[in-house]
Parts: sequence; C-alpha cells; structure tokens
Amino acid sequence: MEKGLYQPATAMLAGTAASVTYGEADWRQSLPVLTGAGITLRELELSDAPSLLAMLTTEEVTRFISPPPTTVEGFERFITWTKEQRATGHNLCFAVVPAGMTTAIGLFQVRSLVSDFSTAEWGFALGSAFWGTGLFTEGARLVVDFAFDTIGIHRLEARASAENGRGNGALRKLGAVQEGLLRRAFLRNGRYHDQVLWSIIDSDWVAANQRQEARPSIH
Repeated sequence: MEKGLYQPATAMLAGTAASVTYGEADWRQSLPVLTGAGITLRELELSDAPSLLAMLTTEEVTRFISPPPTTVEGFERFITWTKEQRATGHNLCFAVVPAGMTTAIGLFQVRSLVSDFSTAEWGFALGSAFWGTGLFTEGARLVVDFAFDTIGIHRLEARASAENGRGNGALRKLGAVQEGLLRRAFLRNGRYHDQVLWSIIDSDWVAANQRQEARPSIH
C-alpha cells in the first residue's frame, strides 16, 4: 500500500459483480471501465489532477503512504507516467470515481513483481471524506476480480504500515491473509516503519466467492 505510491521509479502501486466495458480488447492498450455499486473505476485522465491533489495530499491520507505530488503539474506527470507503464504491461492504475461525480477521488494501482505478471503488488489511496462509505470494499473487489480474471495474476500482495489500523482492517475484511511483519521496511519522514505483508491467492479468491454465492438468501 505504502510502497512507492506516486513514485515512477518504484510505483505499485470484492460487493456486486463487476460489469466490464472494453475500449480495447487488450488492457495494455486501454483500461476497461469497471462499475459496481456506487462506483466507477476507469483510466486516470489529466483532468483528474486537481481533484487528486485536493483529495490525496491531506495529512490524514498521507500519513501512511509515500509523499504524493504537491502540485497539479506533479499529478499530471504521474498520470502520464501511469499510461506509459500500462502500455508496457508492467503497471496499471484505476481512478476511483463515485456515482454522481466525474473526477477521481482516489486510485488503485497494480504492478507486476515478476516478468509474466503472475505475482503482483497493489496499493490504494482514497480521499478521507470517502472513508467508511463502502467505496474501498466495492472498488477493491472490482480490482481484485480484474487482476485474477483478466490479467491472470496468481498471487496479489499488499503492504501496509503496522500502525495503519484502518488499512490493515480493510485488507483483512477483504479476505487477504496476513503473512508476516516486515521490520523497518518503509521510510516515511525520516523514520522507518514496520509493514504488514498481506496476500490474496487466485484460488482462495475464487473459493471465497463461491462460498458467498452458495449462501442461502433469507427473505
């Protein structure tokens, strides 16, 4: 989660069923639009830069992530870089757009850790005004479904500061498995922080969704 968010050199960074609209057959050419309850995930656009600056540079949001750009121009460069990375097939980034809005209030990133994209790392950031609204859970399920079903990822990892109770709780609720503690693994504001390593495996995700679907409905 924290590792390299917004940094081009190292950037990594499940609800209702996703509906997927492909602009191109290959996500490397153009990201699909993913829609869920109250949320749309789409490719970042330069017009998202002002809203991302407003949403993702507050103290609440930046406390546990790498420093974001501090200007609209900085976010525009980041957005341009994400498209270049998507075209190479190494990294992708979805904008988070709530229902009734047209600009992004956050993002989800997925980056390959191996050459064939079978193992990847993901990260996310949302404006604090949208915390606790269910947007993260809905958006995360869409992203994880896309990672396993479309990209063909086998193992999806996430790292969260051990002090980030909200982030760790969100990953646990999603069904991620805590694998270990990475001691002093993340440098922020001149201080090293411990990180929790989480993972989701494709077969576990499928099995969990099947169990959810098999549960009897109560009327």
